Amino acid sequence: MIAEHEAIGSAAVNSGGDDDLLDAYSLAVSTAAERLIPSVASLRVRRTDGWGGGTGSGVAFTADGFLLTSAHVVAGAPGGTATFVDGADYPFEVVGRDPLSDLAVIRASDSDLAAAPLGDADRLRVGQLVVAIGNPLGFAGSVTAGVVSALGRSLAARDGRASRLVENVIQTDAALNPGNSGGALADGSGRVIGINTAVAGVGLGLAVPVNAATRQIVGVLMTEGRFRRAHLGIAGGARPLPPRLARKLGRASGVEVVQVVEGSPAAAAGLRPEDLIVELDGSAVADVGDIQRLMVVERIGAPVPVRVLREGRELELSLVPAELDG
Repeated sequence: MIAEHEAIGSAAVNSGGDDDLLDAYSLAVSTAAERLIPSVASLRVRRTDGWGGGTGSGVAFTADGFLLTSAHVVAGAPGGTATFVDGADYPFEVVGRDPLSDLAVIRASDSDLAAAPLGDADRLRVGQLVVAIGNPLGFAGSVTAGVVSALGRSLAARDGRASRLVENVIQTDAALNPGNSGGALADGSGRVIGINTAVAGVGLGLAVPVNAATRQIVGVLMTEGRFRRAHLGIAGGARPLPPRLARKLGRASGVEVVQVVEGSPAAAAGLRPEDLIVELDGSAVADVGDIQRLMVVERIGAPVPVRVLREGRELELSLVPAELDG
């Protein structure tokens, strides 16, 4: 971003129009920062064994004390202390964690927080201005700006033996400072459209999107403390469909089964490696994300039909998803 700013500044010397653009850019960043900095807390995490702990950031999203943060920030911790930029310290407790989306909900003791407005990451576009706001210890109200450099990225997440891909992760070139995990990624209007989760490389950061899917996770964490998922017990990936079947189904790919976990619902149903899954419970399956989206709590223990292509033949199997345990 330094080089970008230098280039804009150089052009502004020769053109009043470019100078106006720089002012608009600066105004958008500063407006978003002013709107959200009071809602972002520095978190000091207390480990269960009483020794040390970690740090990170959290974003207040309700006035009565609920904050969003990254699950890895509060891993193994019952609570800690949230410090806001006005110097106020509040003890917090961990309400719920979902390591497989890297989201967690905590609740501070105060009941009059500045709630940040939540946006919709599904409306983002590559190249759109975003502002990363954290509150790492010693850098209260840390603000960096950049653009959405990619959408639809995947982030591997693990919880004990269970693992899955966090879908539609936002990649941005807004730099993340140490301790910014769990902080806000905002659009130019100051709406939170992501929770910063990781540094993806030099000058690149990743954020878990705030959208309809993650709002559902957050709501369940607030009321139940954990988010339950169904699973099939396979490893696989997208594979192009044979041309005849692609024309028939009107799509280009399905999910090839690479591995079937012994004793899993998939094994019990008779799924085999090299099977190509094209439909699950009447819904089209084109990639692993489609299967993950269908593995909701309502399907645990309920028989679902699975349509597969095996050695050129179409088969329909009955499968009973089980609960995904860590």
